[in-house]
Amino acid sequence: MSVTTKTGDKGQTSLFTGERVDKDSLRVEVYGTIDEVDAALAMARAFSEKDEVTKRIYGVQQKLGRLMADFASLGKEPLITAADVKAMEDDIAVLEDALPEQNSFYHSRRYEGRRHARPCAYCRAPCRTPGDSPLPRRKQSPKATASSSIACRIIAIFLMRLEEDVFTSLDEA
Repeated sequence: MSVTTKTGDKGQTSLFTGERVDKDSLRVEVYGTIDEVDAALAMARAFSEKDEVTKRIYGVQQKLGRLMADFASLGKEPLITAADVKAMEDDIAVLEDALPEQNSFYHSRRYEGRRHARPCAYCRAPCRTPGDSPLPRRKQSPKATASSSIACRIIAIFLMRLEEDVFTSLDEA
């Protein structure tokens, strides 16, 4: 199968579940942003010199694949759940316990000379974008159900925890 299918030449793309949507839809924008985060994490993983950091980043990347599938699907039960959010919160707590007390905001110069920190710093902003803005503030369609609204909220919280997880990862060298 060729990557040049020409099926998107008229401004639409196919979702994972087969439906066609406009390429400028919020759904496509968000899973594209998540793909950017995944690429930055792949770079951070490649530069990391600690096996435990590499393994943890890889675990997050596997969840991002499921998260992109959630956005590329309509009418399917979400693959990212409250249990994923809880697991990430637990991981963050473990990392925070090992860090010195923080008394100021993050500053990028603090991480000079640490090769994996730059890609982590880069991917924090796209994490905040889908987590903080599109999902919680956009109006639901008339067909939205209570369960789909809850799923969107869980996904938004997951993205915010991802940003926090990446932030704590900056101190791991």
